[in-house]
Amino acid sequence: MIILGPSSFSCSLCIAKISYPTRTPTSPFLHLLAQIKIKMISSSSISKSQLSNSPRNVTYQVPALDPNEVDCIAQETFRRYSISLSGYKRNGTGVSIVWFRNDLRVLDNEALLKAWASSEVVLPVYCVDPRLFGTTYYFGFPKTGALRAKFLIESLADLKKNLRKYGLDLLIRHGKPEEVLPVLARTFGAHTVFAHKETCSEEVNVEKLVDISLQRIDLPSSNNKTPKLQLIWGSTLYHLDDLPFDANDLPDVYTQFRKSVESKSRIRGCIKIPASVGPAPQIEDWGSIPSLHQLGLHDEKVSKGLMFLGGESAALSRVYEYFWKKDLLRVYKETRNGMLGPDYSTKFSLWLSSGSLSPRFIFEEVKRYEKERLANDSTYWVLFELIWRDYFRFLSIKCGNSLFHLGGPRGLELKWSQDRTLFESWREGRTGYPLIDANMKELSTTGFMSNRGRQIVCSFLVRDMGIDWRMGAEWFETCLLDYDPCSNYGNWTYGAGVGNDPREDRYFSITKQAQVYDPEGEYVAYWLPELQQLPKDKRHFPGSSYIKPIVPLKFGNTYKHANQKAVSAGRQSNFGGRQNTKFNRR
Repeated sequence: MIILGPSSFSCSLCIAKISYPTRTPTSPFLHLLAQIKIKMISSSSISKSQLSNSPRNVTYQVPALDPNEVDCIAQETFRRYSISLSGYKRNGTGVSIVWFRNDLRVLDNEALLKAWASSEVVLPVYCVDPRLFGTTYYFGFPKTGALRAKFLIESLADLKKNLRKYGLDLLIRHGKPEEVLPVLARTFGAHTVFAHKETCSEEVNVEKLVDISLQRIDLPSSNNKTPKLQLIWGSTLYHLDDLPFDANDLPDVYTQFRKSVESKSRIRGCIKIPASVGPAPQIEDWGSIPSLHQLGLHDEKVSKGLMFLGGESAALSRVYEYFWKKDLLRVYKETRNGMLGPDYSTKFSLWLSSGSLSPRFIFEEVKRYEKERLANDSTYWVLFELIWRDYFRFLSIKCGNSLFHLGGPRGLELKWSQDRTLFESWREGRTGYPLIDANMKELSTTGFMSNRGRQIVCSFLVRDMGIDWRMGAEWFETCLLDYDPCSNYGNWTYGAGVGNDPREDRYFSITKQAQVYDPEGEYVAYWLPELQQLPKDKRHFPGSSYIKPIVPLKFGNTYKHANQKAVSAGRQSNFGGRQNTKFNRR
């Protein structure tokens, strides 16, 4: 396998400058990197034609930066967001614990700052919870696939490395947090466990169990006081407390929400921490980063397409690469609906979902870019998409478990098919429609799919196949590197017509989508090599040169001999009839 990305030369051995388009860099960050004189061979975007004509076994690393440059970018970013000890008073005593969850970062981590300020010693902990590697609720798919598990492993290794730079370390323990954390609190006499607040019931239930378990502990040196769990909000662009309404009164339409927060709320600045937040307690065995084998998974190599690096350092480097090095922010709105290559979109969602990247940091970088280079529709549109992410997060508070129920937040009792043959053809990319099959093969191979692709395959599953949307949502839960329950299930309910979408029967025509977003068939030919020899205008509808379509399209069917019978039980029942459902999800 060939991996294309950074130069094979070490940064320390190179002497050429990084160039910055248009405007002379004015910030200390850009000046520093210019002075370091790092040699980078792969500085320009990889074009679609390069990808579509490349060998089948080539992968493209994201970010495409040398490891030394990644470290340099992370180190300088941390420096920019640090404060001197004289600027912040540390009045605490004793030991505090930082329970890392989906916030695997140092930058803009309020839980870490509060733990430092309230204690003399800080113990960072990550619990490898076996429930995260079980099976999904309804259909028993793996809850975390091997590719996302590998991304998590890389993220933990990077967090451990970065914490050491701050005078700490990361204690890794295998077990349920409600069992691990009380033992640690008793052992070290910790007075508080700090953690970031989650919103979906599985995660919230763990918070409740941890709180209950901590209340059962008496600390001998604290007059019989018990350790407390302090939860902090830190996952969104807009803080929960700054919304102009209670989360339970969230507008049912995104546009209303966006206009309200943009006009009435403010975005808080990133949390800065001292350059040293130690010391950590004396521990002989800090534990080791788990292997895929220890998690009950087998290694899955990315054989082609995009290969993403996990961790905060990679996240910060991707922001630098996309905004400053390749100067792609200026055209984001025009390219964001692409499907092929690493640079048609930011790809920030992967690091946002693991908490390796703060949405507020992205906001501040956008504003810095607007000040130093230009402001246009594209710079705003990155923030627009972050507000969408906020909306789904706050929606999960308002809707609760209905987000996971068959009828969705709207409580619609529509009948859906659970035909396994149809679903397996969709899951494995064997539907007979190249645009669907290519997207599904990209998902299983890389753990990623474009936003456009996700909408198309969702529409096909629920509208053309009539399949229970939860099957698609749970398969995405297995595969996606950027999976988080709020965005995943929010988007699936939206696409299935049972969520917060003013248009109930939203349909994505494969014919139209192919013409607009892959007019020459480059994307489908890349993922389905058997189509590469066909004329470009035949790649999306290749007739007898490709496998037979498993179902007809609801609208605009191109094939004359589609299998009408296979879909009749599923699609016809999708929008007719009622079904009583007992809700007990999560």
